[in-house]
Amino acid sequence: MKDLKPPVFATLGCRLNAYETEAMREMAETARLQGAVIVNTCAVTAEAVRKARQEIRRLARENPGAPVIVTGCAAQTEPETFAAMAEVTRVIGNHEKMQPQTWAQIQAPDLIGQTEKVQVDDIMSVKETAGHLIDGFGRHRAYVQVQNGCDHRCTFCIIPYGRGNSRSVPAGVVVDQIKRLRDRGFHEVVLTGVDLTSWGADLPGQPRLGDLVMRILRLVPDLPRLRISSIDSIEADENLMLAIASEPRLMPHLHLSLQAGDDMILKRMKRRHLRDDAIRFCEEARRLRPGIVFGADIIAGFPTETEAMFENRQMLVDDCGLTFLQVFPYSARKGTPAARMPRVPGPAIKDRAARLRATGDAALVRHLQAQSGQTRRILTEGPRLGRTEHFTEVAFAHDMPEGTLMDLTITGHDGQRLHADTAGYL
Repeated sequence: MKDLKPPVFATLGCRLNAYETEAMREMAETARLQGAVIVNTCAVTAEAVRKARQEIRRLARENPGAPVIVTGCAAQTEPETFAAMAEVTRVIGNHEKMQPQTWAQIQAPDLIGQTEKVQVDDIMSVKETAGHLIDGFGRHRAYVQVQNGCDHRCTFCIIPYGRGNSRSVPAGVVVDQIKRLRDRGFHEVVLTGVDLTSWGADLPGQPRLGDLVMRILRLVPDLPRLRISSIDSIEADENLMLAIASEPRLMPHLHLSLQAGDDMILKRMKRRHLRDDAIRFCEEARRLRPGIVFGADIIAGFPTETEAMFENRQMLVDDCGLTFLQVFPYSARKGTPAARMPRVPGPAIKDRAARLRATGDAALVRHLQAQSGQTRRILTEGPRLGRTEHFTEVAFAHDMPEGTLMDLTITGHDGQRLHADTAGYL
């Protein structure tokens, strides 16, 4: 009997997907799964689905004879696409991939023909809390999934159909997880989810995200840094704003799901905020926490968008004081209302995305320039890389001890990353 190899995992898309890949890796190891290829897909754009198909073909070529298991959001929303691929052995839904029994039932050498090729159930029927908790995704910064799914139906978004309705991990479970991570030496924990500010709506008493943040900081007093991933600013609750104002261990960096800067486009997207709401939130957060830094997701070329509407989006970068932009050229997703709206021509979408990225690059440079001469507490993520409290990347000229918090003076930047004086650590 020939020796079998450990499973090969490939992750596309968001940080949450990467977290879930690590959970699957643990479950596959427990099930003693060997010799398989597992691809965790993304569905946020048509390009993401194309890349998933490309990755599947590549991995099948590099691992001849290995069963190929496809899961993730693209597998959930269009299982037929992947079931039709000759390279694919099994398609598993987003709920199924987080169940230990799914992996226990898979025996890689004899996978073909054992069960139906497609194992994807109705994600909207899933009611239990979000997934499998793992001890330490990330080398030196730990990510903790506290929420999954989304109850909102933005007209451009396919993700609710891949992730299901919102469901939360109870606060006590989250706190216990973070205590374990701290005991293992992690200096920073990041709370992550699909729609993070909806955390708690399905729990007894309907607590809010701010309640969870305050509870973590109170019950894990030796955790140096807590960070929040992407939020909907319109849903920021009173306790979250209090934490921003009063808790130095909550990092002064928020990534906002803004998507647009024109009121008409926001309404057509079915977003819950208007332009002035976003500006007002940023002003208030900056008043409460001077120096706080904002990133944002923004879509370029949404259907019906005129040049004037796009310019409003451009101006939002300055009006909100944004630093880190994630720019997404609009991609029509089949089955969403926006896919039926009058489209912006492809070249115009591409041009607007490029202009928006240039605006974002200029905003980042302004932020980097403002850091010169400042002392920042940096978490080293690798021998030559770290991040400040504001999540700004820092490059080191010499190898530094990994997984360490250190106070360093910023000496300059290269347009993308800060440079720091490390002489005292040589």
